[in-house]
Amino acid sequence: MKGLTRYLLIAGGAICVGLGALGMFLPLLPTTPFLLLGVFFFGRSSDRCHQLLLTNRWCGEYIKNYHEGRGMLLRQKVIAIAVLWISIGNAAWFLGTHLWPKLLLLAVALGVTVYLLRLKTYKPDEQTS
Repeated sequence: MKGLTRYLLIAGGAICVGLGALGMFLPLLPTTPFLLLGVFFFGRSSDRCHQLLLTNRWCGEYIKNYHEGRGMLLRQKVIAIAVLWISIGNAAWFLGTHLWPKLLLLAVALGVTVYLLRLKTYKPDEQTS
């Protein structure tokens, strides 16, 4: 059973990382929770996959900083909010005259924006105690 559990955790980690990668481009699919869940699954099943994710050149530092409670770099926050509003704006534009989906998209964008703005801003030159 231990071997089966390990493979299920590896599969779950891979699925979560894939969904997190898709979340970078799809406005309503979250990125961070899926990447953190992927780190969790890989941390319990595969040291190799865990290290590959934490040392990834695109998202490794982002995941480590968030997971360790340091927050996000200001540049990452600005990019995330800009991409969020551009993608939500495009989605709302294509909805035409349908008001309720537009309001839902606006509520999601506002919620994520508030969350990102309240999240701690990490400054790499500061020493952590």
